Amino acid sequence: MRSSARSRHARRSIGVLALIVTSIMAASPLGAQVPVSQGDSVAQSDEDQPLDLGPAGFVDVIEVNGLLDPVMVDFIDRSLDASESGGSKAVVLQMESDGHAVDDERLAALAERIRAFPVPVSVWLGPANNGAAKGGAGQLALASSRIGISPGSEIGDFGEQIVSDSALGPLADVLAGGFDGTTVGYDELLQIGANDGDLPIQNAPALLNHLLELPEFDFRVIGPGEELPNGSFLAEDADPTRVPTTATRFITLPLIEQQFHTFASPAVAYLLFVIGLGLLVFELYTAGVGVAGVIGAGSFLAGSYGLAVLDARWWAVALLVIAFIGFAIDVQSGIQAFWSGVGVLFFILGSIFLFGEYSIGWLPLTVGIIGMLLAMLSGMPAMVRTRFSTPTIGREWMIGEIGEVIEDVDPEGVVMLRDAPWRARTNRATPVKAGERARVIEVDGLLLEVEPESGGAIDYRERRRNEADSDTEAEAATD
Repeated sequence: MRSSARSRHARRSIGVLALIVTSIMAASPLGAQVPVSQGDSVAQSDEDQPLDLGPAGFVDVIEVNGLLDPVMVDFIDRSLDASESGGSKAVVLQMESDGHAVDDERLAALAERIRAFPVPVSVWLGPANNGAAKGGAGQLALASSRIGISPGSEIGDFGEQIVSDSALGPLADVLAGGFDGTTVGYDELLQIGANDGDLPIQNAPALLNHLLELPEFDFRVIGPGEELPNGSFLAEDADPTRVPTTATRFITLPLIEQQFHTFASPAVAYLLFVIGLGLLVFELYTAGVGVAGVIGAGSFLAGSYGLAVLDARWWAVALLVIAFIGFAIDVQSGIQAFWSGVGVLFFILGSIFLFGEYSIGWLPLTVGIIGMLLAMLSGMPAMVRTRFSTPTIGREWMIGEIGEVIEDVDPEGVVMLRDAPWRARTNRATPVKAGERARVIEVDGLLLEVEPESGGAIDYRERRRNEADSDTEAEAATD
């Protein structure tokens, strides 16, 4: 009976979450409008009024961050379609990615397309100290026409070769060590470019430096004393500066897709999954469906999506689920014993071995393990003790009390007793509707057994007092 009530609560939580997600998707566009900049001016793209970019045209900059999961790969594909049909002069992939989470065939097909794309595609590893192209993302970068790198960025650690030789550019040979696990940083890559001036390597501390070196990107030179685009004048003793005349259009993931892309991050997927399980356990000890249940269901679903995309080890996921079942058993019993130990062991093992190829990171892993163990071993038992504590020792005082039913007790529901909600079940399968009054006739742990007020002819408190007096008299007679 109790499991059926909890199933209803879970279905309601999932239904509320689905309604919220559906509403957001209905109200939000799936295609992002992107800003186009030219010099110091910025204009917003409009489907009804195409931008007049002038004879210098525009260059597309596609932001590629995080793992190359299905959402990101589809986004790159669509962006390339838009660039080709829209007349872009060149495409730049602004990349900070440590690998891929799609099928090898899908990644290889994207690399083939980039290599054969009619519009030149280059890669900028930036911003500084964050730019990266590793694993499958690094192999995708090798398919580009040229690579610009910012200080602190790196490329390499490609892993097993996925992209065909025909799709790899000239840098593949000089960076062949990357397929053995090595990485090349800013200084090393520039030194390689200096040793062979024909290699398409650029020193690009900022994106603009990379754009200005593209043959397709036009600019004009402003000398000392000449007017700048912002209306000021270049100082007489200053060096000549280059001002772009080709516009730059930045293309980023739409909001909804960005959320799903974030869910597929190893650290985010792990934390969402365990937080969702923790909140669902918490919801088991509250009356009705509350905020914790809705948030827990949403976190659990989002985390499950991320684990599926990242191909988490199924047995590690099972360990995490069993761990929370163990925590719930001991929270219910009120004593931390065998199942708490099982929960701690399984939770730590499941967290550490959750992913094979990807890394959660030591900080999210530490926070997840310590935080969740504190919540399950200390916070949850304290909450349950506080929630179900009474002003007297034991709960015999509750027998015979009259409460108001706030959720149909048929066969389980919720009764408000002295301003506190309690889970209750019917006596002899006699349902009690919401708004009616019910009498407590028995207490079974944290569950009350109740019957309708009309029909309860026995004063159970008086009966218990009489039974206690009889026991006392019997003991006295024996003495």
